[in-house]
Amino acid sequence: MSTRVALLSHSDCGEHDTGWEHPEHVGRLVAIPRALKHRLDLFDALQHIEGRHANEDELALAHDRAYIARVRDTVAQGGGRMDPDTVLSPGSWGAITAGAGCVLDGVDLAFSGAALRSFSAVRPPGHHAVRDRAMGFCLFGNVAIAAHYAVARHGCERVLVVDWDVHHGNGTQALVEHDPRIRFVSMHQWPWYPGTGAADDRGPHQSVWNVPMPPSLAPLRYTDALFSAIDAATRDFTPDLVLISAGFDCLAGDPLGAFTLTMDEVRSMTRFIVARAESWCGGRVVSALEGGYAPEQVAQAVLVHLEALA
Repeated sequence: MSTRVALLSHSDCGEHDTGWEHPEHVGRLVAIPRALKHRLDLFDALQHIEGRHANEDELALAHDRAYIARVRDTVAQGGGRMDPDTVLSPGSWGAITAGAGCVLDGVDLAFSGAALRSFSAVRPPGHHAVRDRAMGFCLFGNVAIAAHYAVARHGCERVLVVDWDVHHGNGTQALVEHDPRIRFVSMHQWPWYPGTGAADDRGPHQSVWNVPMPPSLAPLRYTDALFSAIDAATRDFTPDLVLISAGFDCLAGDPLGAFTLTMDEVRSMTRFIVARAESWCGGRVVSALEGGYAPEQVAQAVLVHLEALA
C-alpha cells in the first residue's frame, strides 16, 4: 500500500440505538472490524484513530442552533422520533457528535499531512439532514459540516463533495449549494427517496451536478455517468480537498436500492477520485460512511474502499 490511510471511528457511534428492526442499526458498524480481522495485511497498513466529538459551534457551521439544541434536549429527555424514519435514543448525542468529529479529524489529518486520506466508519449517516430538520435516518450532515469546516478552519478555496449513495444527498446539497467554494456531485437512483436531485437542479451558483439514474442498469453505466459529472464539475475548478459521501446502498442487492454496482465499481470509483485528487490537491481525500443496509456487504465494500484509497 502506497499511502498510509486513516480509519477513523468512535465507540460512541454504536450508542445510537435505533433497534435491530430498523435498517440503520449498529450492526452496520460492527461488521466492519469483524471483516477487517480477516485481513491482517490491511489492518496493519491502516492508521487506526479514535476520532473526537464535534462541538456545537462546529455543528452550527451547517445547522441551525435552535435545531441543534432541540436534538440535544430530545436526547437528554430519553430520545424520541424526529421523523417517521429517524429516531433518537439516550446515546444518540454522543454518536452524532462523534460521527461529525471523526470526519472533521479526517480533514485536519489531510491538511496536516498526517494522513492524506481517511475513511470514517460512523453512524448515524448525514446526507439527508437539512439545516433545521432530521430526515431519512440522518440528523446532522457530517460531510457538509466538514466542507464548511475545511473552508473556515483550513482556508480552502475549493472543496469538491462526491456522493455515490443510492439516495440523493438532498441535505448535503441544501447545506452547501449557497457557497460557491463548494461543489457537489451526486449520483443517485431516480425516481427514488427522497424525490429530489433532478439533473436540471444545479443550485443558485450552478455548483451542483445531479446525476439521476434509473435502476437495474449495467454497472459501468453508473460509474461512467459519475466520472463524467466529476470531470464536468472540475473543468474550471481545482479542488483543495475531496470529500466522499460513501453510501454502499449503491451495491447490487441492497434492500433499500436497486443499483447494480459490485466491489469492482467501489474500487474503480475510489481509484478514479484518488487519481484526480493526486493531480488536484496532493491526494487529499476524506471519506465517510453514509448508507448501506446489508451489513456484511457494507463491510466488504469498506475494505475495498480502504485499499483503493491507499
